[in-house]
Amino acid sequence: MNQTARPTLHSQLAALIRRQPVTATPDTSLREAVLAMSEQRVGSIIVVEPESGKPLGIFTLRDLLHKVAAKSCDLDQMVMSVMSGSNLLMLNWRATVYQAALVMARHGVHHVIVVDAAGKLVGVVSQEDIYELQSGGGKAISGAIRSARDLEGLIAAAQDIRRLASRMLAEGTRAEALTELISSLNDHLTVRLIELAAAEFDLPQVPWAWLAFGSEGRFEQTLSTDQDNGLVFAAQAEAAEATRQAFLPFAAEVNRRLDACGFPLCKGKVMASNPELCLSLDEWKGRFGAWLRSNSPQALLNATIYFDFRPLYGEESLAEELRAWLKVHVPAASLFLRFMAENALAVKPPLGLIRDFTFDDHAEFPHTIDLKAMGTRLFVDAARILALANGIDETGTPARLRRAAELGKLGRDDVGAIIDGFHFLQQLRLRVQQEGTPRGLANRVDPDELNELDRFVLKEALKQAKKLQGRIQMDYRL
Repeated sequence: MNQTARPTLHSQLAALIRRQPVTATPDTSLREAVLAMSEQRVGSIIVVEPESGKPLGIFTLRDLLHKVAAKSCDLDQMVMSVMSGSNLLMLNWRATVYQAALVMARHGVHHVIVVDAAGKLVGVVSQEDIYELQSGGGKAISGAIRSARDLEGLIAAAQDIRRLASRMLAEGTRAEALTELISSLNDHLTVRLIELAAAEFDLPQVPWAWLAFGSEGRFEQTLSTDQDNGLVFAAQAEAAEATRQAFLPFAAEVNRRLDACGFPLCKGKVMASNPELCLSLDEWKGRFGAWLRSNSPQALLNATIYFDFRPLYGEESLAEELRAWLKVHVPAASLFLRFMAENALAVKPPLGLIRDFTFDDHAEFPHTIDLKAMGTRLFVDAARILALANGIDETGTPARLRRAAELGKLGRDDVGAIIDGFHFLQQLRLRVQQEGTPRGLANRVDPDELNELDRFVLKEALKQAKKLQGRIQMDYRL
């Protein structure tokens, strides 16, 4: 990684570690630990096993306040007696900053411990480290979401997110950073909303997770987005229906509250309150497997929505197992991948042989290009096929394309231009949406209304989509 580059929310956690962690051993006294924290000016100290270097626990300033000062504890006792050791939150250094932010929000903590592949301590990432990456008022909004106690507080935070995004767009913030920020804050808001709703319901005592699909699953939310979500739970076949019925009222309430926060209910009912999307892990595997064995238009459409999933709240291991299942079974479904490729290539970039652009036959909005359906979708669909065929875990389009290049499936010289083309189309979509156009025009633009430079870059961006489609066409000999 370029050490001079500013880390982003999708950087590896290693990029945020700038110093050696301050550590103690199990027999270190509390007095020595507090003194070390003071001398090193840090807010936490990690208790490690002397031989292996593996973390055993963490002692923070919050522990000092609540476990020591408030209870007049003996400073000569061992630090391990007051450290936080149970359910220690650890992430591999290759995990993203974004994952760390979600883990902190989900568990209400301020630090995550970073370890290497052997489980040895690498460093500590704090909430403050992540706040530094959030531009403008992102830090304040994150704090407001975390402290929200009711729906009204979250509605206000959602409005603040949209205002911040509009301001950053007007200031010229690049599309990748802006969609990262929108997705990050929306995720935090959704997590807090789920927490508050879950406290009001008697939910089944089984592992479960809230899933994000579509653009939310890809970290690519814009200013105009509806809900795409589902729920996965652990249950035996005979208990699945009863468990589902117990979750559905809660899921419906979460969907209702998200709608109140400005995320409209999905017209296609791609929501956790739909019994078809509130499934046990085995039922999800069965559903995915049925699609892989089918070449129907509906199965292909379902794959474009649901295969871009990621967990937002709950037991991440359920989503990880589903992802692992998909990685094993999709590459073997060669016929399904071919049909997906044919489906993706059926939509061509709106480029003319004589004129710069071509237009669809939309009666209401003639002489316009749909920047989503005829633009960003071309990149998204191609990147998804590359990811599914090559066992790529990432769900975001740029991340999928970069990983494909690393695996030799795309030219390293080409991938930068392709990603730049995708980001330009995203930027243009955001600009159109910021102007407050009617919903039917939220992704449409008339090229004649663009300035000469934007018109030129739009054409070049669509050429990159054509190049990417050419790669898919060659892979599947279509």
